[in-house]
Amino acid sequence: MKIKIIITLKESVLDPQGKVVQQALNGMGFKNVNEVRQGKFFEINIDEKDQKKAEEKAHEMCKKLLANLVIEDYKIIGSQ
Repeated sequence: MKIKIIITLKESVLDPQGKVVQQALNGMGFKNVNEVRQGKFFEINIDEKDQKKAEEKAHEMCKKLLANLVIEDYKIIGSQ
């Protein structure tokens, strides 16, 4: 089963990389871009048939390694 995870900085955490991307986009003429937040995307293939168990494993992976829960939030966006 394939699990997809998005990890982003918490809203209260400054995102200097996102700010640089926003400024670059504005400089390229995309003046309507108000904010850019950058993050990480993981697509993980888990040898598990049960969706609930696969998502539980994904939560465990995020808490133990993939996300820094002090400054990041994560969201499991799908499984196939």
